Amino acid sequence: MSRPNILLITSDQQHWTTLGVVNPEISTPNLDRLAAEGTRFTRAYCPNPTCTPTRASMITGQFPSQHGAWSLGTSLPESAPTVGDRLQGLGYRTALVGKAHFQPLASTERYPSLEAYPLLQDLAFWKRFHGPFYGFQHVELARNHTNEAHVGQHYALWMEERGFTGWREHFLPPTGTMDPAAEFTWPIPEEFHYDAWIAERSNRLLDEYAAAGEPFFLWASFFDPHPPYLAPEPWDTMYDPDRLTIPEAVPGEHDRNPPHFRMTQLEDPDFGPPESGQLTHGFHSHRRSDADRRKLVATYYGMVSLLDKYVGRILDRLEALGLADDTIVVFTTDHGHFFGQHGLQAKGPFHYEDLIRVPLVVRYPGRVPAGRVSDAIQSTADLTPTFLGFLGEPVPGYMTGIDQHAVWEGTRPAARDHTLVEFHHQPTTLNLRTYVDDRYKLTVYQGQEYGELFDLQEDPGELRNLWDAPEHADLRSRLLLRCLWAELAKEPMWMPRIAIA
Repeated sequence: MSRPNILLITSDQQHWTTLGVVNPEISTPNLDRLAAEGTRFTRAYCPNPTCTPTRASMITGQFPSQHGAWSLGTSLPESAPTVGDRLQGLGYRTALVGKAHFQPLASTERYPSLEAYPLLQDLAFWKRFHGPFYGFQHVELARNHTNEAHVGQHYALWMEERGFTGWREHFLPPTGTMDPAAEFTWPIPEEFHYDAWIAERSNRLLDEYAAAGEPFFLWASFFDPHPPYLAPEPWDTMYDPDRLTIPEAVPGEHDRNPPHFRMTQLEDPDFGPPESGQLTHGFHSHRRSDADRRKLVATYYGMVSLLDKYVGRILDRLEALGLADDTIVVFTTDHGHFFGQHGLQAKGPFHYEDLIRVPLVVRYPGRVPAGRVSDAIQSTADLTPTFLGFLGEPVPGYMTGIDQHAVWEGTRPAARDHTLVEFHHQPTTLNLRTYVDDRYKLTVYQGQEYGELFDLQEDPGELRNLWDAPEHADLRSRLLLRCLWAELAKEPMWMPRIAIA
């Protein structure tokens, strides 16, 4: 049997419920089609709820504390073995189109970054450079979310090559001239939106692979619905803010939570000097007016629906080329998002399901059951080991994700009884680990006696923190021990044991 192609499609910062098959208030017909033709996993988790760490985990099969890119502002070591390296050795063509974010926006002599200023805006360089990059033979990259000034690389080059000479009008200073006060509507023509660029370039690569008859691993990496909340017409007004269900905090729910949860609900919280954690995502007031919250959710949904349109174009091309039956298609995101749940916005050191749980849909005709919904625990650190499992390749000992291919095929009920989620954005001030199993979630903080314990069966909304509840002291002790076991179990084994003859 020939080896399957692999098409990985990701969004950025997408709440796990923003699929039409889950939420009737949002329209995602192409992702719904993918779910109908494959299996949707309802208990998939990221290994870290920020971009760089989780994206690096997806291609290394390791957790962030192991592969080295433990935070935003770090780099995945270029020596790190990746899925692209492994697949190239098996004769695969490998490519990434869209967001990488394996390296930071700043570069140093010791840690140079291809994704940093000013290089990311040197279009002459990007006209020449298409890889190799972390196991991808061919890359076409961008770094901006909507109108951010980080625009450059292959996306800006593509706009210029198509005669869109006024593209800078749609991006923030100092790169462009767009008004920083503009909200919700991004006046860029849809034909020059980066969703259109990613779909067009991904499809061009699919054409090349089909013509060559070679197996491929292609990652189409979309940027939305990551804030800023901006969508082009007509997607900016696709949803009526007054007709949407807008999540919000429940009074008193943070009373027994660690102090930084309560402080987010203040108008002007004082988290202390920057070295105490102020620079960490989420360390600010999360309060917004009701009208603003409604409009941002409507825009966020519009961004998801626009993304869905261009995912559909890639799926359509895969089918038109006759490749669909021989291709594993995976759709997921790097981490979740708050849009009012628990009174929170965007992301931060808050390991609620909203932020660490992610959508995961898998299609592989004849191997992965169609129309199935599974609650088997998944981690996106498992993607690389699972791809190798489908190819019949052994999973190297240094990969600490788990091969889930039998679970995806439906021949095994589960490969995990737990997963771990890390957050060490600033390890001197905030370093936490979360253990999640079928029923419970436990979060511990380095150097702190406070923590979180939720019963996801009895309290799926995570409103009652049981950490300090005397009647749950034994449960907390048991889960702390399981969390320690889980940390020990994910130690990588870089060197195989050599038996004595």
